[in-house]
Amino acid sequence: MESMRSVERWAMAHRDLGFELVRIYLGVGLFVKGLQFTRDTDFLMGILRDSHTVQFRFNFIETFIAHYIPLAHLGGGLLLAVGLLTRVSALFQLPVLFGAAFVVYGREGIFGHNQNFQFTALVLFLLLLMLVYGGGRWSVDHQLRKR
Repeated sequence: MESMRSVERWAMAHRDLGFELVRIYLGVGLFVKGLQFTRDTDFLMGILRDSHTVQFRFNFIETFIAHYIPLAHLGGGLLLAVGLLTRVSALFQLPVLFGAAFVVYGREGIFGHNQNFQFTALVLFLLLLMLVYGGGRWSVDHQLRKR
């Protein structure tokens, strides 16, 4: 019982570490998703076309979206993971995740069988937290502000 109390005291003293680990994990996950989209652009285009809510009238818009999403995930994910320009990188991710949650997976809704909407909404929520709270004590942003 005493060991449990000591773990609880340590966790309360290092509460910000949990938020930092979430930020790092989120950044790495978005970076990996960006790599997946970069390696297989047909997969990304298939997701957009299968949603039946995105109708491309101009090839330019389709090309722009197909390039913006992987670049936002690669660059934004890397910056989130290290905590550099955390709020800016979260801001660049928001249109992608908002579109994925409400345009692409919105039809599935909260009771969809494959839970794409729930996972995408969770990532969107975490990005909103990063936008509000920033990088935290373990980020490059914090280290630069200290100087």
